[in-house]
Amino acid sequence: MTKTYQEFAEKNIPVIDRTMYQFLEESGKSERLLEAMNYSLEAGGKRFRPLLFLATVSFFSQTLEKTHYEVAAALEMIHTYSLIHDDLPAMDDDDLRRGKPTNHKVYGEAIAILSGDALLTEAFHLMATMKIDSGVRTELIRLLAKASGSEGMIAGQVDDILGENERISLKDLQKMHSKKTGALIQYAVEAGVVICSQQFEMKKWLLEYAQNLGIAFQIKDDLLDVIGDESKIGKKIGADEAHNKNTYVSLLGLEGAKNAFANHCELAEESLAKAKELLEIKEPTLLEGILEELKVI
Repeated sequence: MTKTYQEFAEKNIPVIDRTMYQFLEESGKSERLLEAMNYSLEAGGKRFRPLLFLATVSFFSQTLEKTHYEVAAALEMIHTYSLIHDDLPAMDDDDLRRGKPTNHKVYGEAIAILSGDALLTEAFHLMATMKIDSGVRTELIRLLAKASGSEGMIAGQVDDILGENERISLKDLQKMHSKKTGALIQYAVEAGVVICSQQFEMKKWLLEYAQNLGIAFQIKDDLLDVIGDESKIGKKIGADEAHNKNTYVSLLGLEGAKNAFANHCELAEESLAKAKELLEIKEPTLLEGILEELKVI
């Protein structure tokens, strides 16, 4: 096993990227559309979700294969589509993403919308062509559609928009972000459990890990919008306040949000420890490495 999460990321991000670019190149017919899709994919990012999926597969001592990278690539394509649409004037109206002008600033709103649509569609196209047991393939596609659609990410985005300019409860905020941010993060772990044919108890602990990881991820994002360095995070800070969005910082205050972040990181660690006990794993794993990486603010 790769020793550190950083080494794991450096080794696997190029493979994830190559899988995306090659598939889109082979399936794409419009040069302008392909250019717009690749523009946002090539903007970088930490590839958090696909690496989380690959780390979950590695947790079960599975050798990473082509199919694993195809699931990872599809997951990143859906995440990138959501960012393109999030940045549109009708949504968050952002000018920068990962330190570069947003897609619609370069290609115009129409092409940005269509490039996002294409990334979403091609993600399922990619997964439908995977050479894997048909039952497992169908379940992976079903779970991804649920996580990214009207029960998951899209539902959370709608809740976020409808909640602007009004104060919601902490419970409602957690419910919203469990869909908007947490659903794809939970999918990354659940897909790893499914593709490795793990049983209920293992799934229970790892999904608890993923749920708390997702909440911690969102709290960190809210914190960075207040105290982050624009040159490091690649986008303007203060956007949440400008849009009157409900965040962990606006509801709990800065210190309260920091405490909540630490608490959910600890809960994730406890759930992961239970999963490790089932496999009698003693040494640190990549899933712990991801959590340690997340703790750095």
